[in-house]
Amino acid sequence: MRAPREETSPNEKKLHLASFAIHATRGLLRDRQMRRKTMLVLTLAALVLLFSGATFLTSVLDPQTRPGWFIFYWLICAWLTFTVVMLAVFDLLLVRAEERRERRQLAQKLAAAQPNDHA
Repeated sequence: MRAPREETSPNEKKLHLASFAIHATRGLLRDRQMRRKTMLVLTLAALVLLFSGATFLTSVLDPQTRPGWFIFYWLICAWLTFTVVMLAVFDLLLVRAEERRERRQLAQKLAAAQPNDHA
């Protein structure tokens, strides 16, 4: 026999989605290759949006006729750029912390390998 299926409330579904988003973000931030691939993709997307908005979408994004589209489009472009900058700063901080940790470990290995002459 099967157990009756429990109904999930909309709040639980939102919680599952939020939990998934948090765990996916943590995984993305912790893995160096994925973080850098994400930075590359977001940078390319921002550049494509910048180029498109400055060239062939100028008539669609005219701030005089469509101020909503203009603001929305450039806010998305700014958000992507800000995200790339924040990921780059985070990556820089992690690389510096890793370098300090490795330097300390190397200093400890060198200190342990040196003979103690206290005679």
